[in-house]
Amino acid sequence: MLEPAKRYTGYRSYDYLEPGSDYRVFDLAPELGRVPAYEGVPLSGEQEGRVRRLLTDNVVVSLHDHPSVFPSDIGQTVEYNRTARHHTGYEGLARSGMTAVFDNLMDGTCCITSQAGWKWTDVVADIGMRLSDLAHQDYVIKVERLDDIRTAHETGRIGLVLALEAATMIENEADRIDMLYGFGVRQMGIAYSEANSLGSGLRERSDGGLTIFGEKAVRRMNKLGIAIDVSHSGDRTSLDTIRHSDKPILITHAGARSVWPTNRMKPDEVIKAAAERGGVIGLEAAPHTTLSPGHPRHSLESVMDHFTHCVDLVGIDHVAFGPDTLFGDHVGLHDAFAEHLSIKQAHGSASYEKVPYVDGLENPAECFWNIIAWLVRNGYSDDEITKVVGGNVLRVLEEVWY
Repeated sequence: MLEPAKRYTGYRSYDYLEPGSDYRVFDLAPELGRVPAYEGVPLSGEQEGRVRRLLTDNVVVSLHDHPSVFPSDIGQTVEYNRTARHHTGYEGLARSGMTAVFDNLMDGTCCITSQAGWKWTDVVADIGMRLSDLAHQDYVIKVERLDDIRTAHETGRIGLVLALEAATMIENEADRIDMLYGFGVRQMGIAYSEANSLGSGLRERSDGGLTIFGEKAVRRMNKLGIAIDVSHSGDRTSLDTIRHSDKPILITHAGARSVWPTNRMKPDEVIKAAAERGGVIGLEAAPHTTLSPGHPRHSLESVMDHFTHCVDLVGIDHVAFGPDTLFGDHVGLHDAFAEHLSIKQAHGSASYEKVPYVDGLENPAECFWNIIAWLVRNGYSDDEITKVVGGNVLRVLEEVWY
């Protein structure tokens, strides 16, 4: 982990308001030091210097994270979400080395029922509250175009890309996509777990593919310049989306089903189809997802087994990272909301050893230091590392954004 970015001055979310009077106070999890530091990739002094250089000199992009700070008591998450006042983990982000993070707003994935959370008003409230907080500080900047990412890198700041895991909230109104673009959303998923008006999610018993309205929505996102994600979509819906999109498609946070045979992972057919159209897959690390036979206890090593498979499958130019981490007890969050997050359905009959946290990829502050350390330790070149930690994503955004 790096020392704090010089540009960060210590701001905490909603410092401009009076706690307890202007908003409800929750006891939040620590952003740093919640679990022991990862020790799985020992480095020489020379290697550590190389990791530091690669992390600070290059544009580093997380394709998928939730850089919010969650309550210490994970049981308070529903009440916390209802306030729409998520606290951004500025302190942790200041040590992450990331240039930009795709922030997948918590508008639906942790509400009482997964469908109830995808309401239009919830999304607007979430975006508005997050942007109000961002507007009162100068370290994290809102990203709307590629130049914003470059500006973040040049000025020692971090760019935040507003992203949504599904398009459920647009219902059957394509113009809502334009409104979301106007609010600053630059990446959107097709479906989460349950099917919606666009297509099927991975939880469905059968996948009907992209709907007629879904095709229209894909065309609209292409025209606007919104990157499309199929991480939580069913296999047929994913393939249909890739085929109907004029622009490369992102799999922002997933892994390879050939490595770990669960619905939450993507089959080689989908990964190859996305790559053939110029897209990338971001490897995720949400607890108990990207496991592997060689490393069934979820850790950085498990995730990198998916990384090496995908590189062998589609080449180094089509692989990136979307760790899908947060500041707080991610395992506890999954335990509390397993039914609504489709954890059981995603795993099917696959058995695994439960861990209290994913060692080496526990939160956004530590992910890319440990990822780059692993890549350095395993003989990847500077050029290859630069591609997978940001360069490949920038190439796709050059085509998708305007």
